[in-house]
Amino acid sequence: MNLFLETYGCQMNFADSEVVASILLKAGHQVVERLEEAECVLINTCAIRDNAEQRVRRRVRELQSLQQQHRLYIGVLGCMAERLQSQLMVEEENVAFVVGPDAYRRLPDILSRLDNGVRQAAVDLSTDETYADIQPVRLGGNGISAYISIMRGCQNYCSYCVVPYTRGRERSRSPQTIVEEARELFRQGYKEVTLLGQNVNSYRWCDGPSGNAVTFPELMEQVASVSPMMRVCFATSHPKDLSDELLQVMARHANICRCIHLPVQSGNNRILKLMNRHYTVEWYLDRVSAIRRYMPDCSITTDVIAGFCSETEEEHRDTLKLFRQVGYDYAYMFKYSLRPDTYAARHLRDDVPDEVKTRRLEEIIALQGEIALENNRREIGRIYEVLVEGTSRRSKEQLFGRNSQNKVLVFDRGAAVPGNYVQVRVTGCTAATLLGELVK
Repeated sequence: MNLFLETYGCQMNFADSEVVASILLKAGHQVVERLEEAECVLINTCAIRDNAEQRVRRRVRELQSLQQQHRLYIGVLGCMAERLQSQLMVEEENVAFVVGPDAYRRLPDILSRLDNGVRQAAVDLSTDETYADIQPVRLGGNGISAYISIMRGCQNYCSYCVVPYTRGRERSRSPQTIVEEARELFRQGYKEVTLLGQNVNSYRWCDGPSGNAVTFPELMEQVASVSPMMRVCFATSHPKDLSDELLQVMARHANICRCIHLPVQSGNNRILKLMNRHYTVEWYLDRVSAIRRYMPDCSITTDVIAGFCSETEEEHRDTLKLFRQVGYDYAYMFKYSLRPDTYAARHLRDDVPDEVKTRRLEEIIALQGEIALENNRREIGRIYEVLVEGTSRRSKEQLFGRNSQNKVLVFDRGAAVPGNYVQVRVTGCTAATLLGELVK
């Protein structure tokens, strides 16, 4: 069967789609690049916000026109399939099957039964599935950067978040399989790997009841040692688990990227407690200070939610104050979206008017734009090692790449080619991009 994969949401979803492709190719199916060639469309979904789910629903309904032209099966995979299994099967009549994040091994069997006309669901969560034995098929990448999923699930139970309910409890892959996957990627010519998990800092592998545990700092040390020519990144860190030991490992290895994504979500302690984040603003700022102490050149990025339940104007201003204190290089900024079945949906009132949420979000976005521009202006004149990723969208005569701080640099092509490391001097900037020139 010809299969077409569409992926929405986070990096973990894209990594999962590569696992799905591997499972299905091994079963004899083909992954096609054009929707028109497909006999089945697999939509890998996100449930973190309502607009993500609505986008998928619109897409499912758009595909009805293709189904009217020829036989086309639609399967919904991932977090949304897990959360809305019954609703999808009832309300979206053109969906043939739904499969949750822990049931991808069942896809070949499900596809073999499609001609029976029976709609199918496989959404059981697992306590041990990590897909560690599956070599992902790299889909549509640049052949330079790749994701490695090191763990699955989450048990932090932030009050606003559906992830523990859609991806189950935390479980980690063995370090041997992770390191071997990194080695194989390097052998294939990849120059950068990103280790993925809902909370990578809580990675922990123990080989049997009496075995020695491998922690995330130790895993980072092992992966970074594969080759000094391969960059190593990771996402995402939880502030409560960011240890000095990890920062020391990062400081020892030049090929570990100097960038930490450290979601704060709010700059007010009362709101953080309501969010069940398990840290205070003071703890968070201590972790920021530790990052600066070990790696003064490290960039810090974050996530933030505007207008969480009962948030006051003063508490919103605390978030703005924190942004100024930290000086983030980038932020993912959203207004609060109530997710059914979470603690917040059951026990807290979503009582901040939407227009207030929108205005607070706009204030955060405007402030972050100013901070990012100020940060980038300080980069002018500096020289960075850049991993070239491809041609700039603005001009075929320019290339783009990223430095160790995960900042995008655009520069004239010269003799550089994608996949190479080059030295680039920063000559200008916008809030989002550094502009530069090759240093010969």
